[in-house]
Amino acid sequence: MKQNLFLAAFALLLLGCGAQEQRDSNQQVFRYNESKGIPNLDPAFARSLPVIWPAHQLFNGLVQLSDSLTVEPCIAKSWDVSANGLEYTFHLRTDVFFHRSPLFGDNQQRRVVATDFVYSFCRIVNPSVASPGAWVFASLYTDKTGTTGGCLALNDSTLRLYLKNPFPAFLGQLSMPYAYVVPKEVVEYYGRDFGRNPIGTGPFYVKYWKEGEKLVMRRNPLYFEIDESGEALPYLEAVSITFTADKQSEFLEFMVGNLDFLSGVHASSKDELLTRSGNLNPKYKGEVTLVTGPYLNTEYLGFLVDSLVCAAQQGQLLNPKLRKAIAYGFDRRKMMTYLRSNMGYPAESGFIPLGMPGFNPELKGFTYNPTLARQLLAEAGYPQGKGLLPITISTTDDYVDICEFIQHQLGQIGIPIRVEVMPGATYRDMMANAKLTFFRGSWVADYADAENYLALFASHNFSPNGPNYTHFSSKVFDSLYRSASLEARAQKRYPIYQQMDSMVIGNAVVIPLYYDKVVRFTRANVKGLKANPMNLLSLKRVRKQKGS
Repeated sequence: MKQNLFLAAFALLLLGCGAQEQRDSNQQVFRYNESKGIPNLDPAFARSLPVIWPAHQLFNGLVQLSDSLTVEPCIAKSWDVSANGLEYTFHLRTDVFFHRSPLFGDNQQRRVVATDFVYSFCRIVNPSVASPGAWVFASLYTDKTGTTGGCLALNDSTLRLYLKNPFPAFLGQLSMPYAYVVPKEVVEYYGRDFGRNPIGTGPFYVKYWKEGEKLVMRRNPLYFEIDESGEALPYLEAVSITFTADKQSEFLEFMVGNLDFLSGVHASSKDELLTRSGNLNPKYKGEVTLVTGPYLNTEYLGFLVDSLVCAAQQGQLLNPKLRKAIAYGFDRRKMMTYLRSNMGYPAESGFIPLGMPGFNPELKGFTYNPTLARQLLAEAGYPQGKGLLPITISTTDDYVDICEFIQHQLGQIGIPIRVEVMPGATYRDMMANAKLTFFRGSWVADYADAENYLALFASHNFSPNGPNYTHFSSKVFDSLYRSASLEARAQKRYPIYQQMDSMVIGNAVVIPLYYDKVVRFTRANVKGLKANPMNLLSLKRVRKQKGS
């Protein structure tokens, strides 16, 4: 019945609108919907994609990431790093201007200078601002006040940053929204309302914003970047964002051409858009384009391996052979096909995900091998599961299907599993405070360096003060971690990262489930929109073809 109503509504909407006329009147406007809304556009609070995506159109930083995750110049045209890795000197472009604003005086424009970055970075670490991105600058040297010591404007076009310790991933961190530049006079005029009145340097500026209805960003005529042929960026005239909360309505608007872009696959439209194998439904060929690629998110099962805090009932999980039996006892490929329509990659290598520089496809992780699982179970002292107490997987309701799939398959080899579903806030609090002995987790990259993943297993990062939720501790691992932090050359760090990743898998501290996938649908007339492993939405090189 529900499906019939859905198809009827779809047909009525198709009949009731002049889809071609609508497309013709919006040729230079890129339209998408943000179902979760946008609370503000201050990069100091850009911690989730609904805010990061529009902020990425409005602001710039010293550096930016390519689609292949290499760090490239942006407002900084070049930079130098001292031999000891503690000083970064950035040479700024002199043709970058903030969006026009009356607060800049009669000509309403102002050039970006090095002191703007000093102000922007110090603002992020200012406790009164309470930015969730303060950690990005934790590696900067701090003076006695804990704020400004690590940033120095040598002149208008030269910025120097001082680090407390060498940290090669720092350059990648500077590509994050927290490191975008903002103008002091505008921020201080609006105060906490700056997020509703954003002024940046990006390819678009805010033209109109009515909360809960629409956000319109127009082409920035002052934008400094050009393409390879010398044409000014961006190509589009505007970006229009609506805020329809209902995902089915969003899908219908996309299908009739009122939206140009759809991100991800909602359960209500998955079977309509995709085949079981994860390809675009053939009936939409020529109308819709499917763009996919790796997304830096590893979904995994984690074990608390701290014998001092591990609950007595689950102490059996301190046995690595039992953990490995679990890891080999379920079929990731079948799981992805039937539960995710292959919208992800079975994680059969390490914890570092596909798409991250440093990923090692040669690392032999866990694959489905029930024979080996039974053998390991017996070696652990539980032949055919005899004497094994039920093992509880803690999760949230959006991953119940995966946990129940694992429960069923492990039950077939004698491993009894219980699935405990918890509210998200409770689950996160208990995981952070070492109260979950076996849990389903996710780790989405904050920046494009594999250190971001391996930090989860460093001893100094024990939760609740860090992201080491498993409490894995190894002097060898920690030594390798320190060695990698001293190696400025990425190609030299990768073998160290891969050795560390191999240790994590060898100890079965976590069981990778799958590496996520960026999934994007666009109307066929949209050109130049690519997928990237950080799932950033970059629109400055997007075009819309006329007459499509």
